[in-house]
Amino acid sequence: MKRYLTESLARDLGKKIILLSGPRQAGKTTLAKMLSPDHDYLNYDYAEHRMIVNEKGWDRQKGLLILDELHKKKDWKRFLKGVYDVEGLKPAILVTGSARLDTIRKTGDSLAGRYFQFRLHPLDLKELRGAIPPAEALKRLKTHGGFPEPFLENDQAFSRRWRKTHLDIILRQDLLDLESVRSIQSIETLIELLKKQVGTPISYASLARDIECSPKSIKNWLKILENLYVVFAVRPHHRNVARAILKEPKYYFYDLGLLGEDSGAKLENLVACSLHKELHFLEDVLGIKCALQYIRNKQGKEIDFFLQIGEKELLIEVKSGQEGISPNFRIFSPFVPRAGKIQLVEGLSREKTYADGCEIRNLENWLMNLDLCK
Repeated sequence: MKRYLTESLARDLGKKIILLSGPRQAGKTTLAKMLSPDHDYLNYDYAEHRMIVNEKGWDRQKGLLILDELHKKKDWKRFLKGVYDVEGLKPAILVTGSARLDTIRKTGDSLAGRYFQFRLHPLDLKELRGAIPPAEALKRLKTHGGFPEPFLENDQAFSRRWRKTHLDIILRQDLLDLESVRSIQSIETLIELLKKQVGTPISYASLARDIECSPKSIKNWLKILENLYVVFAVRPHHRNVARAILKEPKYYFYDLGLLGEDSGAKLENLVACSLHKELHFLEDVLGIKCALQYIRNKQGKEIDFFLQIGEKELLIEVKSGQEGISPNFRIFSPFVPRAGKIQLVEGLSREKTYADGCEIRNLENWLMNLDLCK
């Protein structure tokens, strides 16, 4: 199937180096190869391809050079910078990786001015629009997750076997390639604990006690899991950015299938994935500054998501069955008076709007037609 980044990537090929990152097996390599049949593909995980990369012996008659997992090469950014500065983009260069490539902005040997960054996410309701009816798409996403292979296979036994292999590769190959980590079993335990706390602000100290390690180790492992696209953090909104960083984040999984039972937390995770994906698209393709956060007060009252899209602000609550408007909108609206207020309800038969601007929308239809710029 044609992926949502296809046209944007094709438009920018040859203008800059393209960095395409995202979770392992989200479809990056397939997408890259579909951009041009006239490509040379080199995967740094393979010894033969590694030699070709190191000696810069790729086919320069091709229109596109795809360098997969290049981030595993020492000084890969300096390597790319040298190729770009000496040879330009003949052929066009697209670099894919299953770890976050955007961290190059925090390094000294910067590729500044030489690259465009894109982040490919798994399938969601919006990307499936027109291919599968909304209710069926939602059911399959909740059962199998949005990674193309298990989603398209649509078989629970296959999904379970795929998921076990998928996570094993991340923890026992990708992680060890990038980090000097000895406590893989502790990280596996951390993942199991995070599954039970989806949508809940986490406590580093509490997790450290459960795993019998230090809070510093927990923070380090969580950062690794973020960099490997296993989880992503949604942090609390605070006008003081420094204070917000110190507060407890919520963590969500890129793979919905990791969350076993069909619960409200799973539905919230699905919405988080859709919003996260859409905001990355707006940042990477349109250059709009975005943020995905949540709001919580000292009394424990909370709004699931607070979005900032340029100058626009939006409050979003997720409900699996409640049709009455959440009272939390009334609590937090005075603090963000410009924000729109939307409550998403699964399977809602009748949508409603109110004089104060609150809206109750059918979750499936709203996500399938998601447009945060209007």
